[in-house]
Amino acid sequence: MVQQVTSGIKISVQTTFEGTFYKNYKVHFAFGYRVTIENQSKGAVQLNSRHWKVYDALNHVEIIEGEGVIGKKPVLKPGESHTYTSGCLLSSPFGAMHGHYNMVNFTTTNKFKVYIPSFKLSAPFALN
Repeated sequence: MVQQVTSGIKISVQTTFEGTFYKNYKVHFAFGYRVTIENQSKGAVQLNSRHWKVYDALNHVEIIEGEGVIGKKPVLKPGESHTYTSGCLLSSPFGAMHGHYNMVNFTTTNKFKVYIPSFKLSAPFALN
Protein backbone atom coordinates (compact mmCIF):
# COMPACT_ATOMS: atom_id res chain seq x y z
CA MET A 1 0.00 0.00 0.00
CA VAL A 2 1.16 3.53 -0.78
CA GLN A 3 -0.06 6.65 1.02
CA GLN A 4 0.29 10.40 0.68
CA VAL A 5 -1.24 13.44 2.37
CA THR A 6 -1.86 16.70 0.50
CA SER A 7 -3.60 19.65 2.17
CA GLY A 8 -5.00 17.38 4.88
CA ILE A 9 -6.40 14.80 2.45
CA LYS A 10 -4.86 11.33 2.78
CA ILE A 11 -4.81 9.05 -0.25
CA SER A 12 -4.12 5.32 0.24
CA VAL A 13 -3.86 2.88 -2.69
CA GLN A 14 -3.75 -0.93 -2.76
CA THR A 15 -3.31 -2.88 -5.99
CA THR A 16 -4.18 -6.37 -7.18
CA PHE A 17 -3.37 -8.39 -10.28
CA GLU A 18 -6.63 -9.66 -11.79
CA GLY A 19 -5.27 -11.89 -14.57
CA THR A 20 -4.49 -12.00 -18.27
CA PHE A 21 -6.81 -12.34 -21.22
CA TYR A 22 -6.79 -12.03 -24.98
CA LYS A 23 -8.70 -9.32 -26.79
CA ASN A 24 -8.32 -8.52 -30.49
CA TYR A 25 -5.50 -11.11 -30.78
CA LYS A 26 -3.44 -9.34 -28.12
CA VAL A 27 -2.68 -10.27 -24.51
CA HIS A 28 -3.82 -7.82 -21.83
CA PHE A 29 -2.86 -7.69 -18.16
CA ALA A 30 -5.68 -6.61 -15.84
CA PHE A 31 -5.00 -4.77 -12.60
CA GLY A 32 -7.32 -3.55 -9.90
CA TYR A 33 -6.74 -0.77 -7.42
CA ARG A 34 -8.56 0.31 -4.29
CA VAL A 35 -8.32 3.98 -3.30
CA THR A 36 -9.27 5.41 0.08
CA ILE A 37 -9.64 9.20 0.34
CA GLU A 38 -9.63 10.38 3.96
CA ASN A 39 -10.37 13.94 5.01
CA GLN A 40 -7.94 14.80 7.83
CA SER A 41 -8.50 18.55 7.37
CA LYS A 42 -10.79 20.84 9.38
CA GLY A 43 -13.17 21.66 6.50
CA ALA A 44 -15.63 19.76 4.31
CA VAL A 45 -14.30 18.98 0.82
CA GLN A 46 -15.65 17.60 -2.43
CA LEU A 47 -13.83 15.63 -5.11
CA ASN A 48 -14.83 17.11 -8.48
CA SER A 49 -12.56 15.44 -11.05
CA ARG A 50 -9.58 13.15 -11.57
CA HIS A 51 -6.43 13.10 -13.68
CA TRP A 52 -4.41 9.88 -14.04
CA LYS A 53 -1.25 8.93 -15.92
CA VAL A 54 -0.96 5.20 -16.58
CA TYR A 55 2.40 3.79 -17.70
CA ASP A 56 3.27 0.34 -18.94
CA ALA A 57 6.68 -1.31 -19.22
CA LEU A 58 6.75 -0.61 -22.97
CA ASN A 59 6.87 3.15 -22.28
CA HIS A 60 3.27 3.72 -23.37
CA VAL A 61 1.47 6.49 -21.40
CA GLU A 62 -2.30 6.84 -21.19
CA ILE A 63 -3.94 9.96 -19.73
CA ILE A 64 -7.33 9.48 -18.07
CA GLU A 65 -9.42 12.48 -17.04
CA GLY A 66 -13.01 12.84 -16.00
CA GLU A 67 -15.54 14.05 -13.49
CA GLY A 68 -15.61 12.42 -10.08
CA VAL A 69 -14.61 8.83 -9.42
CA ILE A 70 -16.73 5.92 -10.70
CA GLY A 71 -19.63 8.29 -11.31
CA LYS A 72 -19.54 9.97 -7.89
CA LYS A 73 -18.35 13.32 -6.57
CA PRO A 74 -18.04 12.48 -2.89
CA VAL A 75 -18.34 15.15 -0.19
CA LEU A 76 -16.18 14.40 2.84
CA LYS A 77 -16.65 16.10 6.19
CA PRO A 78 -13.66 16.19 8.55
CA GLY A 79 -12.83 12.63 9.64
CA GLU A 80 -14.83 10.97 6.84
CA SER A 81 -13.45 8.78 4.08
CA HIS A 82 -14.53 7.42 0.71
CA THR A 83 -13.25 4.15 -0.76
CA TYR A 84 -13.71 2.93 -4.31
CA THR A 85 -12.25 0.27 -6.57
CA SER A 86 -11.37 0.52 -10.23
CA GLY A 87 -8.96 -1.04 -12.68
CA CYS A 88 -6.90 -0.72 -15.79
CA LEU A 89 -5.52 -2.85 -18.61
CA LEU A 90 -1.86 -2.87 -19.60
CA SER A 91 -0.14 -4.44 -22.57
CA SER A 92 2.75 -5.53 -20.33
CA PRO A 93 2.96 -7.28 -16.94
CA PHE A 94 4.47 -4.17 -15.29
CA GLY A 95 3.37 -0.59 -15.04
CA ALA A 96 2.63 2.31 -12.74
CA MET A 97 0.03 4.99 -12.13
CA HIS A 98 -0.12 8.39 -10.47
CA GLY A 99 -2.23 11.51 -10.72
CA HIS A 100 -4.33 13.97 -8.78
CA TYR A 101 -7.87 14.81 -7.77
CA ASN A 102 -9.29 18.30 -8.22
CA MET A 103 -11.14 19.21 -5.05
CA VAL A 104 -12.90 22.17 -3.47
CA ASN A 105 -12.96 23.16 0.20
CA PHE A 106 -16.51 24.16 1.16
CA THR A 107 -15.32 26.30 4.08
CA THR A 108 -12.94 28.50 2.09
CA THR A 109 -14.32 27.82 -1.45
CA ASN A 110 -10.69 27.27 -2.52
CA LYS A 111 -10.02 24.76 -5.27
CA PHE A 112 -6.95 22.57 -4.82
CA LYS A 113 -5.20 19.45 -6.09
CA VAL A 114 -4.70 16.33 -4.02
CA TYR A 115 -1.87 14.20 -5.34
CA ILE A 116 -2.21 10.46 -5.80
CA PRO A 117 1.14 8.82 -5.04
CA SER A 118 2.82 6.77 -7.74
CA PHE A 119 2.07 3.07 -7.34
CA LYS A 120 3.35 0.03 -9.20
CA LEU A 121 1.31 -2.52 -11.07
CA SER A 122 3.03 -5.88 -11.40
CA ALA A 123 1.94 -9.39 -12.25
CA PRO A 124 3.29 -11.77 -9.57
CA PHE A 125 4.38 -14.39 -12.14
CA ALA A 126 6.74 -11.85 -13.73
CA LEU A 127 8.61 -11.09 -10.49
CA ASN A 128 11.87 -12.74 -9.43
